[in-house]
Amino acid sequence: MDSTTETLQHHSLSVKLWPPSQSTRLMLVQRMTKNLTTPSIFSRKYGLLSKEEAEEDAEQIEELAFAAANQHYEKEPDSDGSSSVQIYAKESSKLMLEVIKRGPRTKEDGEEMIAEKATAASQTVFDISGGQRGFIEEEEAKLLLGPLTEPGNSYTRICFSNKSFGLGASRVAAPILRLIKDQLTEVDLSDFIAGRPEEEALEVINMFSSALEGSQLRYLNLSHNALGEKGVRAFGALLKSQKNLEELHLMNDGISEEAAQAILELIPSTEKLKVLHFHNNMTGDEGAVAISEIVKHSPALEDFRCSSTRIGAEGGIALAKALGECTHLKKLDLRDNMFGVEAGVALSEVLPAFPDLTEVYLSYLNLEDEGAEALASALKECAPSLEVLDLAGNDITAKAASSLAACIALKQFLTKLNLAENELQDEGAILIGKSLEEGHGQLIEIDLSTNSMKRAGARLLAQVAVNKPGLKMLNINGNFIPDEGIDEVKEILKHSLDMLGPLDENDPEGEDYDGGAEEEDADIRNDLDSKLKELHINKEE
Repeated sequence: MDSTTETLQHHSLSVKLWPPSQSTRLMLVQRMTKNLTTPSIFSRKYGLLSKEEAEEDAEQIEELAFAAANQHYEKEPDSDGSSSVQIYAKESSKLMLEVIKRGPRTKEDGEEMIAEKATAASQTVFDISGGQRGFIEEEEAKLLLGPLTEPGNSYTRICFSNKSFGLGASRVAAPILRLIKDQLTEVDLSDFIAGRPEEEALEVINMFSSALEGSQLRYLNLSHNALGEKGVRAFGALLKSQKNLEELHLMNDGISEEAAQAILELIPSTEKLKVLHFHNNMTGDEGAVAISEIVKHSPALEDFRCSSTRIGAEGGIALAKALGECTHLKKLDLRDNMFGVEAGVALSEVLPAFPDLTEVYLSYLNLEDEGAEALASALKECAPSLEVLDLAGNDITAKAASSLAACIALKQFLTKLNLAENELQDEGAILIGKSLEEGHGQLIEIDLSTNSMKRAGARLLAQVAVNKPGLKMLNINGNFIPDEGIDEVKEILKHSLDMLGPLDENDPEGEDYDGGAEEEDADIRNDLDSKLKELHINKEE
C-alpha cells in the first residue's frame, strides 16, 4: 500500500459527520417549512399552517432536534457522529409530525405546546393517545410509530390507547413492537380496536399479542376492547408469557364467565400482582368464582376493583374468602353488584386481615342494615388509616346508624364519607354527624344526600361542617328539609357557603311534613339520648 493510499484512508476515517454546518441546519429549516405549508392528507384533517407560523415552528423544531442530537454526541465525542445525525433526523421528523397533528395555533400557545411535547433521547414514555379518537391505517402508523424505530431509544412505556388499529397499521406496528419488546415494562392497549369488525379486531389482537410475547411487563392495560372470551384467548400468547405483572386492567371488556375462566387459565402467575381492575363487565357469579381464584393467588394485591360486574351472593362470598389471602390490601372497590346481606357478612369476616386499608367502596350492594352493621363492626377494629368510606345506596336505616357512627368516630383520617341514597332519616343523620364532631380534620367531603332527612339532621350536619376548615362539600340534597331548615343551614354556613352542595332536588314538603319542628326535634333528642351515650363510650374505647 503506497503513502497516497494510506493518507486517503486516514482522512476518510477522520471524517466527522457531526456537527452539521450552519448552511445544513438552515436547509433543514427551509425543507420543514415547505413540508408544513404543503397541502396533504394530514392538512385536510388537522389544518394547514401559514408560512409565518411554519417558519417559526420549523426553527424551534430544528433547535430542539439539534440539542437532543448534540447531547448524544457529547457522550461519545470520538465517534464519527453518524448516530447523532440519525437522532437529528428522527427527532426532527417526530416533532414535525406533532406540529402537523396539532394544526394551526396561536403564538402564545405554540411555544409551550412544542416544548411540552418535545422530548430528548432519554425519553421513556411513548404515548399516542392524545387528541381525537380515530382510526389508524398503514401510512399514519409509519409516521406515528417512527420514534420507536430510533436506534438506542429508551422507551419502556408505550400507550396506544384511543387509536383504533386496522390490519395495515398492525402490520407496521407488529415488527416494531417485536424489536423493542425486551425493553418494555408497561403496555397500554386500551381501546385500540374500537369500531373494527370482529374478525379484523381478533386478527389485530393476535398480531399484537404475538409481537409482545415474551416481554416482561409490570403493567398491562387491555381495557375498553369488548374482548369477551375470543378476545381474551386472542391475547393468549402475550398473557401466557407474563410472570411478573404488577398491574392488570381489564375494565369494560365484556368479561363473561367464560372469559374470566380463560384469564385464569392463561396467566401463569399473579404472585407479584398489586393492582387488579375488572370494572364494568358481565362476569356474574360463575365468573366471580374464576376471578376469586386469581385473587387467591395474588398475595401482594393492594388495589382490587371488581365493580359493576353483575356478581350476586355466591360470587360475592367466593371473592370475600379469596380476599382473605390479600393481607396487603389498601383499596377495595366492589361497588354496584348484587351481593346482598350474606355476602356483606362474609366480607366483614375478612376485613380484619387488611390493616393497611385506606379506601373502601361498597355502595349499591344491597347490604341492608345487617350487612352494614357487620361491616361497620369489622372496620371499627381494623383499618386505622381509613380515608374513604363509601356505603351509599344500601337501604341502611337508623337502626344501623349506631354501629356506623361508632366506626366512623375512630377513623380520624377520613377524607370522604359517602352514605347517600339510604334511609338514615334525622335520627341516623344526627348519629353520623355526632361521630364526626371531634377531630376528623382531614375531611373533604360528606355526602348524606337522599336519606329522608329533615330539619334536625340537616342542622346538625351543618354545625359539624362549619368546624371542618378543610371541608369542600357537604351534600344534603334530595332530602325533605323544610324551607326554614334550609335557611338555618345557610345561616350556619354563611361564611363558607361554597361548601354546601346543590339543593335543587330537596323536597321541603316530602313525607307529610307537618311543620312541627320544635316538637320533632324534642322527640329526636329523647330517642337519641341513650344511643349518643353508647356512642360516647365506644369512642373512649
